Amino acid sequence: MDASIREEILSILDRANDMTLATVRQDGYPQATTVSYANDGLDIYFGCAADSQKAWNINRNRKVSLTVNLPYANWGEIRGISAGGLADCLTDPQEIARAGQLLLEKFPQGIAEYASGALEGVAFFKVVPKVISVLDYRKGFGHTDLVGNAPGLTPAWDHRG
Repeated sequence: MDASIREEILSILDRANDMTLATVRQDGYPQATTVSYANDGLDIYFGCAADSQKAWNINRNRKVSLTVNLPYANWGEIRGISAGGLADCLTDPQEIARAGQLLLEKFPQGIAEYASGALEGVAFFKVVPKVISVLDYRKGFGHTDLVGNAPGLTPAWDHRG
């Protein structure tokens, strides 16, 4: 992945607070929900109720899509990412603690009881993006750069030729 594209992705992830997460329901329909997240590089962490629909969806099918967008005043400033990747429910206490710490650093107000991992009924997830599309209208209306986040991966859905 090109270093400047990676920096743009990290800038967007670091500056935004929420993402729209799409999972696949048991009936095959996609389900999109908004969740707050924290990231460690390109790895994205979030927590939710362990018995929520999105948790059930991920535990049945790890494939997810997500979008993250920065606020903008006009269309010429639109910046964001969309990504497809794999999500995993964290079970290792050290990984759960790491996710909780990242979330606590990003959202210090009112999240301490959730981020500790001690709150019953909360599950923490890690999303590893495999294909990322960077949207940057500053480079032109609808401009995107498609990149893979896995060795040798090329975005199969690049329709531009």
